[in-house]
Amino acid sequence: MPRVLLIEDDPSVREGVGLGLRRRGHEVRAAATGEAGLAALAEFRPDLLLLDLMLPGMNGVQVCRRVREHSQLPIIMLTARGDDFDVVVGLEAGADDYIVKPARTEVIEARIRAVLRRLDDSGPGRQGRPAIEVHGELTIDRVALTVSKAGRPLALAPSELKLLLHLCAAPEQVFSRQQLLEHVWDHSYHADARLVDACVRRLRGKIEDEAGSPRYVQTLRGFGYRFGPL
Repeated sequence: MPRVLLIEDDPSVREGVGLGLRRRGHEVRAAATGEAGLAALAEFRPDLLLLDLMLPGMNGVQVCRRVREHSQLPIIMLTARGDDFDVVVGLEAGADDYIVKPARTEVIEARIRAVLRRLDDSGPGRQGRPAIEVHGELTIDRVALTVSKAGRPLALAPSELKLLLHLCAAPEQVFSRQQLLEHVWDHSYHADARLVDACVRRLRGKIEDEAGSPRYVQTLRGFGYRFGPL
């Protein structure tokens, strides 16, 4: 089972979430502060980070940014305020998903599984596609799960890579935000479209020459997003 690092300052949440995940077979390390959580990263080597947004001292957004400086570790943020502006800031900082507290353990477990689900399952009509695709300056290896631009490797977070794989599997097909939430994030209900928009902005910042004039991930206002045409 995946190893989970939980950074949460509320003792009751920390103990409840940790106990629930351990009962489901996860190895869990818990930390009460951002500083302690960052110190535990190298030693514990988790498969996923569950990160509280509101932490004393170094907050969750700052921790997320620090992790993203050197790692594409999957990150799910925990927040008590689902409609808060801070959620958007956390997503922009590099979080792959978020969960509003309080949340049942089965909900957290489902989100963990969705984030960690094999990335090469992403994309419509994947069967019969070449393992390595070239789109302009982008080279996408669906087997190695790597992306490079003009020969330079790009570090993409899990949600960014899933989104790119899904879009480029059907060039010029327009996907609504709800479709992308269902296929990339496995949210089958009417979820928060900010997940999609924040991920698109982060992805554009890495693959586009000019994020404001996207060549690869294009917006069709009122409809959604598409890949190309180049």
